Amino acid sequence: MIVTIERLGHLGHGIARTPDSGPIYVPGTLPGEVVEGTPDGDRLADPKIITPSPDRVKPPCRHARTCGGCQLQHASDAFVARWKQEVVETALAGQGLNATFLPLQTSPPNSRRRATLSARRTKSGVLIGFHSRASDSIAEIPDCQLLHPGILAAFPGLKTLVTAGGSRSSELSLQVTLTRGGPDVSVTGGKPLDGALRMDLARLVEAHGFSRLTWDGETVALRDRPALTIGRATVVPPPGAFLQATVEGEAALLAAVRPAAGRHDGGSRRRRRCGDDPGP
Repeated sequence: MIVTIERLGHLGHGIARTPDSGPIYVPGTLPGEVVEGTPDGDRLADPKIITPSPDRVKPPCRHARTCGGCQLQHASDAFVARWKQEVVETALAGQGLNATFLPLQTSPPNSRRRATLSARRTKSGVLIGFHSRASDSIAEIPDCQLLHPGILAAFPGLKTLVTAGGSRSSELSLQVTLTRGGPDVSVTGGKPLDGALRMDLARLVEAHGFSRLTWDGETVALRDRPALTIGRATVVPPPGAFLQATVEGEAALLAAVRPAAGRHDGGSRRRRRCGDDPGP
């Protein structure tokens, strides 16, 4: 089957229309591209690009073909910026809303300070990475262009955790956040905790410089405070808490919100003291 990609879905997959079967989804494509492949349900298997888009670029990461962590590395930065804005505009329009958009700001490569990784023990060792596209298999990502070097440097320690507390029959989820005290690691899907495993995990945390280790919701080791600086505050988030993925993204949001919110220090208003009449 030969199709022409009309648009991208909100997950970044190309969407084409066929006269008989309705929409068909083609990952890794861009609007305007002519693609050939074998229909497989509502997807096009083994797509081959006949006519590429002028917005197509060579993915900067060597893992892009196997890793499912990134969806649009094959698209130019200008295209991605337009597409992201269109996704938000469409969502707002569906609710009868519109807004003025500030210029899109992009975080630099290797700046993501928070990630949820998948891990599994194998016959030959441990696999850690992201899932492959539309698959339960794990793609290793030693040269990931997304993750902060501090997270990549934690991989040897994470592998020791998986070796100690994982099994070959199940997959572990490792949420890793960089903090001032070292990587904060929250694990789900591991072996049940017992006395021996607790001792092993505590030793691993100390040996690999993790700030805190949480195992299926229970904190089993705390080597240092997993503190973050957010604005003028020092914050110790709970395990697995949401956090802006990059420092640059957090700064961009703050810079956008402050002018919209007006003066945030009270301006010339007199600060109330305890016992002041609150007024109307």
